[in-house]
Amino acid sequence: MFEVILFQPEIPPNTGNIIRLCANTGARLHLIQPLGFQLEDRRLRRAGLDYHEWAQVCHYANLTECLAELSSPRLLAFTTRGRRAYHTVAYRPGDALLFGPETQGLPATVLDTIPEECRLRIPMLTAGRSLNLSNTVAVALYEAWRQYDFPGAY
Repeated sequence: MFEVILFQPEIPPNTGNIIRLCANTGARLHLIQPLGFQLEDRRLRRAGLDYHEWAQVCHYANLTECLAELSSPRLLAFTTRGRRAYHTVAYRPGDALLFGPETQGLPATVLDTIPEECRLRIPMLTAGRSLNLSNTVAVALYEAWRQYDFPGAY
């Protein structure tokens, strides 16, 4: 129903947790290279446990290739620099939720290609820098799924 895109993820346990999240929500996961780890990394496998077989995970050399494969979906970028709160969006099936690497977020070269109304933030206290990547994906994906009353869930 929803597409999750990780742009150059760096930390294996975060990606493992997101694999598990996607397996449990029916979202497809798309990984944009370069990755900061090998897909065989034991930390990735430990975090994803045995969910790898239940998740659809695709790999791409770059974001352009990914978006072409997805037939140019509506792209919603999550960034601490976004002005629009994530919960104010009316999500649609097929939306692609884009997240940047853990240490720097989405680069300006990517954000500049995305309309401002599609750059979303998750509110937090002003003293914080950012949320953990896997937590951010979970918050965003569950809001999108909630808006459709969790189809397929028990």
